[in-house]
Amino acid sequence: MKKRQASERFGAEPETQSFEQAVGEAKGWRQMLPFIGPAFIAAVAYIDPGNYATNIQAGSQYGYLLLWVVIVSNVMAILIQMLSAKLGIATAHNLPEIIRDRWSKKVSFFYWIQGEVMIMATDLAEFIGAALGFHLVFGMPMIPAALLTAVCALLILTFQVKGFRPLEMVIAMMVFIVVIAFSCEILFSLPEFKPFVQGFVPKFQGSESVLLAAGILGATVMPHAIYMHSGLTCRRVVGRDAQERKKIFRFEQIDILIAMVIAGIINAIMLTVAGSTFFGKEVIDDLSVAFHGFSNYIAPMAGILFGVGLLSAGLSSSSVGTLAGDIMMQGFIHKRIPVFIRRICSMLPPLILIISGANATKALVISQVVLSFGIALAIIPLVIFTSKKTIMGLLVNHKLTTAAAWGIAVIVICLNLFLLYQTFFG
Repeated sequence: MKKRQASERFGAEPETQSFEQAVGEAKGWRQMLPFIGPAFIAAVAYIDPGNYATNIQAGSQYGYLLLWVVIVSNVMAILIQMLSAKLGIATAHNLPEIIRDRWSKKVSFFYWIQGEVMIMATDLAEFIGAALGFHLVFGMPMIPAALLTAVCALLILTFQVKGFRPLEMVIAMMVFIVVIAFSCEILFSLPEFKPFVQGFVPKFQGSESVLLAAGILGATVMPHAIYMHSGLTCRRVVGRDAQERKKIFRFEQIDILIAMVIAGIINAIMLTVAGSTFFGKEVIDDLSVAFHGFSNYIAPMAGILFGVGLLSAGLSSSSVGTLAGDIMMQGFIHKRIPVFIRRICSMLPPLILIISGANATKALVISQVVLSFGIALAIIPLVIFTSKKTIMGLLVNHKLTTAAAWGIAVIVICLNLFLLYQTFFG
């Protein structure tokens, strides 16, 4: 009874199952079904309103030129999320818990503080994106749109209280809405085939294209998604021995590939649609301008689809931010607060910004700058821990995997430092 009451108060833990319980008597592809879900929650971080802003600007300014950057970004994200999921499966602990156990209390406390700052920055971007979606689609003033966003965010949170599986289903449905919206967008815009194919060839066009490519790459790996994915897999299905854990990870790899490929396709479509619609006409660096541009250049329905996609992405990614904050607080300092109180507290900064009349798109940019500070702090311990056999057992990284992961870490960290320099001094 006490366990159930705690679950209702804080948000349900994933129901732990053994490998045999999860798979049961299922054969073939049906064995995979119990493992589908965690990656879709993590993948939401890669189609958030921040991604909308960079993809739309890249497409409008350079056409399909930087399409290859979106693909490379997605490949990097797949490897990082696989490492996070693997850490949870191998250890039955999430990344924050391992940091707390392996490093000093002071380090763990510092990680918790910066983690809460990252969650606030994440919620700022997602909440404003969802409010913009309501504002653009339904023509609501921003303050009522923000209040409606708050109500919807709390309603989605009720699914988390019931357990992770209901939340996964809701998030997957909202991702599917984004897929449908942008699939229809690309049918409206009908991009030219030859320039589209040329976009897969790596090249730049002046220093500004390099800066924008850095923005796309730098916004790829979100720190909260790294911490969260290990939390979603660590006690979902627990392997009794190394061989079962390897089987669990193989199934989780399929989950990651499906979810992250969908996220990558969505980002590629965003850039493509922006390129075919705006390139050579105007450069779009504001989501409201993009909405009206789609309506004017293509059709009113195209603008509505863009707004619906933005709304769905904002609401789903905002809910994921709350879940990540819960996992991080529990892991770093072994404390929890009720998820509804956490959600209300995280909504206050964006609500205050919107009520004060601040520019929503500029607030999105600032939130991405803040998130840049947390990238290195999340990636470095992830690579260190997954490279140690004493922690990972048979799931320890291959040397090539470790080398690739460090390479990605260096690239992402350098790009974020470059973006920070450009933001403040460029």
